[in-house]
Amino acid sequence: MSLFLIVALPFLGALLPGLMIRAGRNACGGTTFFVTLTAFAGLMTHVPAVMAGEVLTARLDWVPALGLNANFFLDGLGLFFASLILGIGLLIIAYARFYLSREDDMGEFYTYLLLFQGAMVGIVLCDNILMLLVFWELTSLSSFLLIGYWKHLPEGRQGARMALIVTGMGGLAMIGGMLILGDIAGSYDLSVILEHRDRIQASPYYLPALLLILLGAFTKSAQFPFHFWLPHAMAAPTPVSAYLHSATMVKAGLFLMARLWPVLSGTEAWFIIVTGIGLVTMVIGAVVALFKNDLKALLAFSTVSHLGLITMLLGTGTAFGAMAAVFHILNHACFKAALFMTAGIIDHEAGTRDITRLGGLRRLMPVTFVIAALASLSMAGIPLLNGFLSKEMMLEEAAHTVLFNSALLVPVLATVGALFSAAYSFRYIAHVFFGSQQDNANGQPHDPGFGMWAPPAVLVVLVVAIGVAPFLAEPLVRTVTAAVLGDAAAMPDAHLKIWHGLTPALTMSAIAVTGGMLLLIAFAPLARAWAVAGPPAAKAIFDAIIGAIIALSRTITERLHDGAMTRYAAIFSVTVVAVAGHAWITGNAPAPAREMLPVEPLPLAGWLLLVVATLVLVWQHRNRFLALVLMGVVGLMISVGFAYLSAPDLALTQLSVEVVTVILLLLALNFLPRETPMESAGGRRLRDGIIAAAVGLGAGALVYTILLGDFAAQTISAYHLENAYKGGGGTNVVNVILVDFRGYDTFGEIIVLGIAALVIYATTEALLSGPVRARLLNRPLENVAGDAHPMMMVVVTRLMMPLVLMVGVYIFLRGHNEPGGGFIAGLVVAIAVVMQYMASGYAWASGRQRVPYHGIIGTGVLVAGLTGIGAWFFGAPFLTSAFGYFRIPPFEKFELATAMGFDLGVFLCVVGAVMLSLDSFAQMARRSGIAASEYDIDIDPSRDHALDTDKAEG
Repeated sequence: MSLFLIVALPFLGALLPGLMIRAGRNACGGTTFFVTLTAFAGLMTHVPAVMAGEVLTARLDWVPALGLNANFFLDGLGLFFASLILGIGLLIIAYARFYLSREDDMGEFYTYLLLFQGAMVGIVLCDNILMLLVFWELTSLSSFLLIGYWKHLPEGRQGARMALIVTGMGGLAMIGGMLILGDIAGSYDLSVILEHRDRIQASPYYLPALLLILLGAFTKSAQFPFHFWLPHAMAAPTPVSAYLHSATMVKAGLFLMARLWPVLSGTEAWFIIVTGIGLVTMVIGAVVALFKNDLKALLAFSTVSHLGLITMLLGTGTAFGAMAAVFHILNHACFKAALFMTAGIIDHEAGTRDITRLGGLRRLMPVTFVIAALASLSMAGIPLLNGFLSKEMMLEEAAHTVLFNSALLVPVLATVGALFSAAYSFRYIAHVFFGSQQDNANGQPHDPGFGMWAPPAVLVVLVVAIGVAPFLAEPLVRTVTAAVLGDAAAMPDAHLKIWHGLTPALTMSAIAVTGGMLLLIAFAPLARAWAVAGPPAAKAIFDAIIGAIIALSRTITERLHDGAMTRYAAIFSVTVVAVAGHAWITGNAPAPAREMLPVEPLPLAGWLLLVVATLVLVWQHRNRFLALVLMGVVGLMISVGFAYLSAPDLALTQLSVEVVTVILLLLALNFLPRETPMESAGGRRLRDGIIAAAVGLGAGALVYTILLGDFAAQTISAYHLENAYKGGGGTNVVNVILVDFRGYDTFGEIIVLGIAALVIYATTEALLSGPVRARLLNRPLENVAGDAHPMMMVVVTRLMMPLVLMVGVYIFLRGHNEPGGGFIAGLVVAIAVVMQYMASGYAWASGRQRVPYHGIIGTGVLVAGLTGIGAWFFGAPFLTSAFGYFRIPPFEKFELATAMGFDLGVFLCVVGAVMLSLDSFAQMARRSGIAASEYDIDIDPSRDHALDTDKAEG
């Protein structure tokens, strides 16, 4: 199966649960399970090749100019993590089917789960760090939805916000680090970056990149001091907690450190930061976990501790440490997912997760007891279980690690962490399943059905199998370790086995297990002492920091943003003038290289008219109607200027825009007072006038310098002139620029245009459903013409309609080689339709509307997008156009270009946007009574008779 499909399947499958829930919970869960199973099966088809040492790739150049490529590759490390994500994902999906109650929206849950799963698979298979960053942020967003799935719980909402803030902050830092790393390596492809270890570590930007990347990894993997968000994520449903804590989310940071290990590790900075943070996290997480009474809180802090353990192993920078880290990632995923699922079973059946309210469950829930006991003992590091093997490797590595010139610091802290890990594991068993049953437990707990205990049982089978026969996991561990090291020859001479002899690690392990038992015995007085000591809660510190940031932001916002647009414009304009003036004074502005052309009378008259209209507009700006007329004059003179300077395309565009704008604004004036209220005092108006004059003079000076400058050197305009026909197949350079050279800009612009029209529509609907509607209905009509729809205008506009449409088609078809194009044609057609509204009335025109304007906008965007995507099928970048010449007898040879399809999308977007805006105003007019009665010169006799009858009866 293609790597593209493996990554895409969860995203595509996310569309199904919301639909399949209508067929029942089994259909919804089964569909989700099948989607993940298909992706997992496709991944397994590549196992033989990857285990043989091959690296599979899939490449697609998306935006090569930016280095953004949709490249994926599958090596041992990617296979390992993808298998965990999809394999444990299958068990979580099956478990969730029976865990979620009928009140929970299962379709919504599985949709979020598949989105999260797809983002995680994208991270571990991605070969481009820019794409990896996209998937990285998708995990933060989708985990936010999963953690906050129970929206009715305040702790769920807060936990989701906390996770998003912390991991999002780290993600922003990581973006900077990744961009620096790609810049150093000269490529954003991971496969290329991993080949430049020496160049990266020799760069002066290595340390900033390392710090920023580690910040992203540490926040995602809950390393100190960012560990606090993970325990609060336990407010999510247990299937989410089991998935996040075992195979996904928190493992993303570990994966990133393992993936970049070949180029970032081996330096003193890496060793001190990663090993030190890992050790601190391991010990703090283990100590806090012991004293938690909530089962999921205990397991959450244990996850923090084990994540610190793995981070410490990666930080040592040795091949053996990397191998131990890989092995413990596997083991931790197995026993931790099983433990979270058993915690969910206990909560589900006993009605509580509070350890102080539980006890004696081994007799009532024997199956759950066996599963939980084996998983807990593995977490404690008891022999013949998989956790023992990787714990021994960790202690062996710690025994030979020297940190801060101390040979004892790492071994002692590692032993302390292992000791507390054994203690909370023993407590999980003893305080929940042994002792007497508490009277306040809800009901009579019992083992759940097969659907809930089978998924953790599968994982416990792996826990025992690997613990008894570690050689079963050794081929996979060695393959993955070779991928982490980046060199199979660097593999350590170590093997996975139960007995390594009497080693320092075995002694440290015995101390940890014995100490854990003693801590359990002395738990009651230790818990009282812990409660009295009252260690600072990370959540309280986080809330205080967030509160301070919010208060500071509110203060700054209230002082700078008072809602006055004039103030914003003044600040912006003064800043621009100040920066530009400094650059002008301190820079080397070129002296004029040519003489001014003689000023002819006609341009001078046009310029004077433009200046006069502008000054009068400023003087009379409070009169809205006069201001609109003067704006039309200014726009008309600008279009005349374009025509005079041999820019017919710009002239046509400007003229069409002016007509449409004036008409729409005239309609809008119906709902506004005649004059703008006086809002600024004289002093402020004087200030604004000085700022405006400074901006105008600065812009004029810049234009003057440019126009008198020397453009003998190669310019972008010369490139466009030379390549418009050769590259785009058109002689109209402006149109070729819009639909080919800068087609991506145009694509964004038509989307923005459509969004603007939709915003106008939505705002209108909101106004008409609120208190404004009452004011519109009660507004008295003044100065209404006696003949709202003059017959002459009705006849003329209807006769002109087909002619204007023909002109619009003509302008559209000629646009690639002559002045015209989709934008101008769209405005021309829109004007023709607007005239129908004006002549015959809103009701008449809307009644003959067959296609919704929303649909026209959407169709335009879709047509333009599909035209651009079509280039991919020919190995070309998005929106690359092609053209050719064809002959169809008896016609002459003619040209066809794919840019015509894109231009059609532009045409449809323009028409739809203009008409949707007009229709929004029409809605307001009709509901307010401004729109007069309909007049139709094609009234049939029967209707005419009916109207006469109504009038007579009235």
